Amino acid sequence: MSDTTKTTYTAKLTDGPLEGRTVATGFLDDGQPKPTVEIPAPGGKTYIYARSAGQEFESAGSALPSAVAYRFLTTNFS
Repeated sequence: MSDTTKTTYTAKLTDGPLEGRTVATGFLDDGQPKPTVEIPAPGGKTYIYARSAGQEFESAGSALPSAVAYRFLTTNFS
């Protein structure tokens, strides 16, 4: 799959209540990874993770990452 058709990447959750898990998420309209990801949880909670510096690429010439690291930011309760 070329970078021009890639629409999703893997968000790697590096700490917090979902440490070690991964979720698929989509790029922003401008092709950049999202600054935050929100993950619904039981009990009306939503975990919010913020993008950190870590990125992985499928190959050396890839323009878009295949995986991006996220750190735990906060929990919202509804």
